[in-house]
Amino acid sequence: MKNLLLIFFAGLFIFCSCKSTRKIQTAITPKDTTAAVVVTPPSHNVKEDSIAFINESYQHILNKQIQYQSFSAKTDVDYREQGGKKYSVTVHIRMIKDSVIWLLVNGPLGIEGLRALITTDSVKILDKQNKTYTARSMAYLQEVTALPLDLESLQKLLIGNAVFLGPDIYAYQKAPGTLSLFSAGSFFKNLFTVDEATKAVISSKLDDINVQHNRTCYLTYSDYDDKKGQLFSRERNINVAEKKKIDLKIQFKQYDFNEKLSFPFSVSEKYKRN
Repeated sequence: MKNLLLIFFAGLFIFCSCKSTRKIQTAITPKDTTAAVVVTPPSHNVKEDSIAFINESYQHILNKQIQYQSFSAKTDVDYREQGGKKYSVTVHIRMIKDSVIWLLVNGPLGIEGLRALITTDSVKILDKQNKTYTARSMAYLQEVTALPLDLESLQKLLIGNAVFLGPDIYAYQKAPGTLSLFSAGSFFKNLFTVDEATKAVISSKLDDINVQHNRTCYLTYSDYDDKKGQLFSRERNINVAEKKKIDLKIQFKQYDFNEKLSFPFSVSEKYKRN
């Protein structure tokens, strides 16, 4: 069961940790950018107008991000990988913004398998099936996913806010009803698409800047619900390609904002410490 939590981390938190030498298509292909408006460097009024449009759109996206102090959810997670291996688990999520993430993973028949407690500087995993307790620094999660993850980025991914989208946007593309922004950060190229009217996230295509990793990931967000005035995606699909192909489907069956939460996490003396 411990592997199921690592699968949840690796898929939901974007990339599996394995390495590959297989060539992966980059996010910005000729087909992607044929109609894109490239705005760097600015040299005339058209480009200056484009820069203003990008800055305004980026700010609108930030303004539409979900605002919360606490969040809880029940999710069904279906995992499939190339070769036929598949899992279905239920993951309960509780978190306090900028403070803690608590996860409870149940396997078939509702049998509890794992609990995890993630804070700004630690990752703790309680394996109920194998009676083991693992406590590591945040570097452990970074090793599992081979990403520079921290609590803030994990919470953005879980809540459905934009992640790995910085202000360094060099192009945009408009299609009927959608707006796409092209950015390149320290770690990823990001083709980020939102609904033009609501600025709700539709998809994010991430490609590793490091060609030695050759990782790509496509995230889609759908089935939006308006709860307490905030648009929330109740269905997420994550498709990862590196050494092998992984598909992850996450359905939010229940969710709530700003409720009082507890984070039960007690370790029996009988558990083996890893």
